[in-house]
Amino acid sequence: MQEYQLFIDGKFVPSSEGKKIQSINPFDQSIIASVECATKPDVDKAVAAARKAFDEGPWPHMSGDERSAMIKAVSDKINDTFKQLVTLEVMDSGSTYRKAKEDVYLSARNMYYFSKLASRDLTEPVEGLNKPGFSQNIIVREPMGVVGSIIPWNFPLKMAIWKLGPALAAGNTVVLKPSEDTPVTAMKLAKIIDEIGFPPGVVNIVPGYGHEAGEALVKHPGVDKIAFTGSTEIGRKVMAMASETMKRCTLECGGKSANIILNDADMEMALDGSMYAIFYHQGQCCEAGTRMFLPESIADEFIEKLVDKTKKLVIGDPMDKATDIGPLVSKKQQDRVLGYIKKGADEGAKILIGGKKPDDEKLKNGFFVDPTIFSNVDNKMTIAQEEIFGPVLSVITYKDVDDAVRMANDSMYGLAAGVWSKDKEKAKTIARRLRAGTVWINEWHLISEKAPFGGYKQSGIGREFGIDGLKEYTEIKHLHIDEVGEREKKQWYDVVVPKG
Repeated sequence: MQEYQLFIDGKFVPSSEGKKIQSINPFDQSIIASVECATKPDVDKAVAAARKAFDEGPWPHMSGDERSAMIKAVSDKINDTFKQLVTLEVMDSGSTYRKAKEDVYLSARNMYYFSKLASRDLTEPVEGLNKPGFSQNIIVREPMGVVGSIIPWNFPLKMAIWKLGPALAAGNTVVLKPSEDTPVTAMKLAKIIDEIGFPPGVVNIVPGYGHEAGEALVKHPGVDKIAFTGSTEIGRKVMAMASETMKRCTLECGGKSANIILNDADMEMALDGSMYAIFYHQGQCCEAGTRMFLPESIADEFIEKLVDKTKKLVIGDPMDKATDIGPLVSKKQQDRVLGYIKKGADEGAKILIGGKKPDDEKLKNGFFVDPTIFSNVDNKMTIAQEEIFGPVLSVITYKDVDDAVRMANDSMYGLAAGVWSKDKEKAKTIARRLRAGTVWINEWHLISEKAPFGGYKQSGIGREFGIDGLKEYTEIKHLHIDEVGEREKKQWYDVVVPKG
C-alpha cells in the first residue's frame, strides 16, 4: 500500500491534525493507498506558501518561455510514467483500463498545449481608440495571483491538469484540492512537480474533504480565484462562499445533455454513438448524453437495437482490457444511482434493461450498476431533469423537431448536447437553437484543449481550454500611453488647470 503526504511549499508534509484518507479500489474494496487528509490549518499553510510564491517569488515574473519549459516538463514526465499512472487511475477511480490509457495520454497532451500557451503574448490594442500623436491604448493580461482549484473524482488526473495547466501558464500559483475519493494520481503529480523543481509554493496539493479543506480554500482571503469542477449543487455553495471576498470564479458544473436523433440519421452510427455518449465511464461524465430524444417514426426500431447492443457490453474487472463497463467510484455513488433508478420506476418510466447490481458473483464486492435504459420517460420526470451520474439513459420520444428542441432546452442545465443526422446543414441549424456550451453533430465526448468548454445556465460560469480558458486566469489591464507630449495641448488643459 502506497502512502502519500500533502505537498506544501515544495515539501511533502504530514497533515496538521493527523487525519488520513484510505483510497479504496471500487472493484474489490481493497485499500490501495493511505493519503494525508488536509484540514483548515493545512490549507492556510498552502495558501500562505502560494501567496509568498506569487508576491515574492520568481514564477509570475519569469518569461513565458521559462514557464513554458517547466510546464512542458510535466507533460514529458507524465509520458515517462504512463503505465504507472494508468494503473493508479484504474485502481483509484474504477476507470476501465482502455479509458485510463486515453486519460493519461490526453493529460500529457493537454499539459503540452498549456506549455505553448505560456509563451503566448496576449497584449492587444484597444480597437478604435489608438490615435497617432494623441495616445496609444493597449490591453495587457496579468496573472490573478493565488488560484484555489477544486476537482472532482470522475477524471482525477485530467481534471488536475485542466486546472493546473492554464493557471500556471498565465503565471499564477496554485493550491489544488483533489477529491477525497480519488487523490492518488494528484499526489503522483505532486511527485512529478517536485522532481522537475518548480519553485516552492508555486504548486501545492492538499487532498481533503469539501466541508473542511474545500470550504477553507474557497473562503480564504489570500486566494484570488476559485476554479471549481463538480456538481451544480456544490457549485452554488462555492459561488456564495467566494462572494464573501469577491473572488473570481470559474465553475464547471452539472449537465443533463440532450441527445437528439433525427429520422434521417445513420442508425447504426447513432446507436453506437449514443451508447458511447451515456455508458462511457459508466455515465460518470458531466456532459454524458443522458436524455435521448427519438422521433416517434423510428423509436421502436431504434430502442430494440439499442437494448440488444447494450446486452453485449462486458461488465467486469476494469483492469481487464476487454471490460466495457467498470464499477462506479464508491458505495455512496452506487446507492445514489440505484436510488434514482427506483425513483424513475416509481414515477412510471419503464426499465427496458438493467436497473440493478450485476448478478455475477465475481463482481459482488464492486460498486457496479448494470447499464440501464428507461422508456416511457416524460421530460418532467426526476430521471430526466436531475443529474444521476451513472449508466442510466432516459429515452423520450418526440413528434417533430420543434418539440425535440423545446424539451432539450427544458432543463436547468446547458453543458452539452448532440444531434445525429445525415443532413449536416439541418443539424447545424438545430445545434444553434440548443442552449448548450458544446454541441456535437454525429459525435460525442470529443473535447479538445484548443476549443472552449463550459456551460450555459446552471451548468457553470466561464470556460476551460483554448485561449478563452487561459484568459479566465488573467486580470485585464488597460494601459493608456500619452503621445501628446506638451502640457498646453492636453485636452484637459483648459478645464481645471490654473494658467500662468
